[in-house]
Amino acid sequence: MYPTFQLFGPLSFPAYFTLLLFGFMLAIWLGWREQIRIGGDANKFLDLALWMLIWGVVGARILHVFADGHFWDYVYLCVDPTKTEGKPLWTKTGLQIPCVSDAQCLKQNYSICFEGRCHPGRDCLRVFKIWYGGLAYYGGFIAAVAYGMWFIRKHRLDFWKTCDIGGFGIALGLVFGRLGCFFSGCCFGKTCAADVGLRFPRWSPAWWQHFEEMKAIGWTAKTSLPVHPTQLYSAFANLLIFAYLYLWLRKRKSFDGQVWWMFVVLYAISRFVIEFFRNDDRGVFFGGYLSTSQLIGVPLIAAAIVFMLRLKRRQSSTASAS
Repeated sequence: MYPTFQLFGPLSFPAYFTLLLFGFMLAIWLGWREQIRIGGDANKFLDLALWMLIWGVVGARILHVFADGHFWDYVYLCVDPTKTEGKPLWTKTGLQIPCVSDAQCLKQNYSICFEGRCHPGRDCLRVFKIWYGGLAYYGGFIAAVAYGMWFIRKHRLDFWKTCDIGGFGIALGLVFGRLGCFFSGCCFGKTCAADVGLRFPRWSPAWWQHFEEMKAIGWTAKTSLPVHPTQLYSAFANLLIFAYLYLWLRKRKSFDGQVWWMFVVLYAISRFVIEFFRNDDRGVFFGGYLSTSQLIGVPLIAAAIVFMLRLKRRQSSTASAS
């Protein structure tokens, strides 16, 4: 786990956000080339892609705040940090002791000692600091698609041809985004057999969960228990989706819009399955059985099937008329 990439001296970059941006910039470049190949307006496409990236980040943050159970955390960070979930002081031997001063908490990267527990300092801007993580994919998907539909119609781009570019482009971007999750240690999976899982190092989110919540490891443990590397499962699944859409379906599609809707279906299915192996905080419903992403994915699959049938029927009608 390398949450930051250290380059020269104090210069460093957050791994998650760096890989996320790199992946989507690569996807935008491939999309730009494809727009030129099909005879579209490449400059307008660049405007569209960059704005969709921005709206995607905004939407992903909004869904994270409201659907992943963190809304009041951000409110309390601004209004009254002592209402956030405090942490005890940890001794070198792993014993929990109450704090008695702010100075003690500062040594463990907290700011305020209140009623024996350490709390972070006031930070009204934390909700905007996306480089710390906290992005929910489907929030970004919905916001970016909504903006993209408006932009495409306003500038009179070919609607479904442009959407098809987004299909393989988003899949490629998500490959790097999930690799960023892996380096950051977030989005980890449930415990599993040692020959299947990966162990994350001390202080990682998985380590803290196994030590503090599950009481499954001791303070001196250097790694977490073995867990499903769900970040790598997701990265590999998205790589397969990208390869199928870009290398195979892109030039063999039977109607415009097919690449886009196939991406929606394949991503939703892969995400639905992988979510069962995850164990991080991602919003849960129906007694903790289904996550936010799974609930959103089901209607998206249904919508994708309906649209593909309609578009295929329209293509057949147009061919018959001509």
